[in-house]
Amino acid sequence: MSHDDASASTSPRSAFSFRGRVASKGPGPASTGNIANVITVVRILMAPLFIAWLLIDDGADGSLRVWAAALFVVAILTDSLDGMLARGLDLVTDFGKIVDPIADKVLIGGALVSLTILGELPWWVTALILVREIGITVYRFAVLRDRVIPASRGGKIKTVLQAVAVTLALFPLWNVVGEGMHWVNGVLMTAATVATLVSGADYMRVALKHGKAGA
Repeated sequence: MSHDDASASTSPRSAFSFRGRVASKGPGPASTGNIANVITVVRILMAPLFIAWLLIDDGADGSLRVWAAALFVVAILTDSLDGMLARGLDLVTDFGKIVDPIADKVLIGGALVSLTILGELPWWVTALILVREIGITVYRFAVLRDRVIPASRGGKIKTVLQAVAVTLALFPLWNVVGEGMHWVNGVLMTAATVATLVSGADYMRVALKHGKAGA
């Protein structure tokens, strides 16, 4: 789900409630169990199946790997769908702001770890990205009592770059277009890693700024 910039501070609502609007626009609050949030949760549940198919294939570039890559793409596309529904039907909730970025991290993090296990991605790339992602998630929960921090613009750009890089790394396109695809994958993964670190530094800058303002 795309939300406002991370620097925006919003007070969390009194409680997550399943009473309210589920799939329609209108007066009154949106239910935590609304259609956009359900899609987000389903995205998280897709991750174990995708990871299992990828690891069972064991780098053989067979049909299971293609199915795993296709499922990853479907799951990633639901990120745009739940965001569109949340904004279009005014179903944005604090639960969605928290869980949506986590869903992306679970899916992409699972893909990166799996590619590392298969020996197709250096461990330090996965480590750098995961440290950033876990760190920002912990920070979000640490300040949850005071405010909900939605995904920033930089964070969404980072997620798009990660999604594109991982998608191309998952599909065995080198069997179709040649070994040069490995070079393309390396460039895209480098760009995704840089964007991940830059957006993480931006979150830290905002956090320090907020801390000074609070002090």
